[in-house]
Amino acid sequence: MIAGELYRPGDAALVAGRARSQALQRDYNATTVADTDKRKAILDQWLGGYGSGCALRAPLYTDYGSNIYLGDDVFFNYGCVLLDVCAIRIGDKTQIGPMVQILTADHPRDAATRDAGLEFGRAITIGRNVWIGGGAIILPGIGIGDDAVIGAGAVVTHDVPAGITVAGNPARPLVAKPATD
Repeated sequence: MIAGELYRPGDAALVAGRARSQALQRDYNATTVADTDKRKAILDQWLGGYGSGCALRAPLYTDYGSNIYLGDDVFFNYGCVLLDVCAIRIGDKTQIGPMVQILTADHPRDAATRDAGLEFGRAITIGRNVWIGGGAIILPGIGIGDDAVIGAGAVVTHDVPAGITVAGNPARPLVAKPATD
């Protein structure tokens, strides 16, 4: 699954991994910002890794949590969903608005493969100092370069180069207006 190959989501080990994540997210989502030590203890068990200064507002939802890797000073606002059947890597100082969805989980386009109950995923990498506006959706396999901006509500269907601002559905680069005197 983590390698992006076809897998069966009903596999006992995967079901146990999701149940573990659900228990940890329930505990985390019952905390407040003042529960610093309790939150750290939960995150240490839940996420694959995270840097110093991360601020993850509850509620936060994951499939497994263990495939999520955050750099230093990453910020998540309320209600984000991270479907981490493959790795999600987020660079330092990236800020993520409320209700953002980061989705590595995918489904075969071939009807017979879907009918067989198989799924797959594709990893997502988000660079350093990226700003993702509220309600944006990042689809499987996407790479977002350093210093990029993703507009609120954008549906990101293609990689976003460093320093580029995208918006819309599907997300497209915004063209800067020429300066006027």
